[in-house]
Amino acid sequence: MRSDSCSKKALGGVVEKVIYLSPQGRKLDQQGVRELAAHKKIILVCGRYEGIDERVIDTEITEEWSIGDYVLSGGELPAMVLLDAISRFIPGVLGHQASAEEDSFVDGLLDCPHYTRPERLEGLEVPAVLLSGNHAEIQRWRLRQSLGRTWLRRPELLENLALTDEQKLLLAEFQQEHPV
Repeated sequence: MRSDSCSKKALGGVVEKVIYLSPQGRKLDQQGVRELAAHKKIILVCGRYEGIDERVIDTEITEEWSIGDYVLSGGELPAMVLLDAISRFIPGVLGHQASAEEDSFVDGLLDCPHYTRPERLEGLEVPAVLLSGNHAEIQRWRLRQSLGRTWLRRPELLENLALTDEQKLLLAEFQQEHPV
């Protein structure tokens, strides 16, 4: 980026990244969100229809990011997705910061199922372990469900993970109970 760029001048020269939302950019994932959340000042540039002038990309843009392999009418929706994902890592944005650390993809797995009240809804019950008060068993159940859900819905995510012995055991238990 040029040192005299318009975008840097707009923020008094303290901008760290100028990001163009484009289907040609790096595909956004949880690791990328973490990386971007570490920066204090980011400018998001949203193109419309055919995008933006290549000279602006060459002189102003430090990175290009994509939210997927499809085309939208402009960069506004990807910018909102990026802002929402990044904001979850800013202290005070969420009611409980632990929420950001326990969500899907944080550890490479999909999230476990969640239940609310009432305990029984149209004949379906909250799993007994979640009502037991045994925090160790609840954590074990959540991890098992998370592993199983990932295996059922997004098995490619498991290929890149080095599962612990406990995780392998929990996944095997889940697979035994849920044959495909």
